[in-house]
Amino acid sequence: MEVLLVLTNLPNADAARALADHLVSARLAACVNILAPCRSVYRWQGRIEDAEEVPLLIKTSADRYPALEAAIRAQHPYELPEIVAVPLSHGLPAYLGWVAAETTPLTP
Repeated sequence: MEVLLVLTNLPNADAARALADHLVSARLAACVNILAPCRSVYRWQGRIEDAEEVPLLIKTSADRYPALEAAIRAQHPYELPEIVAVPLSHGLPAYLGWVAAETTPLTP
């Protein structure tokens, strides 16, 4: 099973925690790392913006990515959130297996 590292940024720690809790509870992510706030400088609608953001590192399976992306979009406060996924070509097999197991939907 292919494992992905998904990156997004939230405007504050409360929003980051709420999204992380939702993604793990829904089994869309095995683990979400909430990183320290950072400064983001970017161009948006013709202007250069400077904002503090809280990055998230989300570990999921490729099979669950579409549902994960939909969940992020539904809960994200930004009009156009950064959602990028990087496939993991290597990793500790037991860890990658854990990610796969934790993102498998439970059957009733």
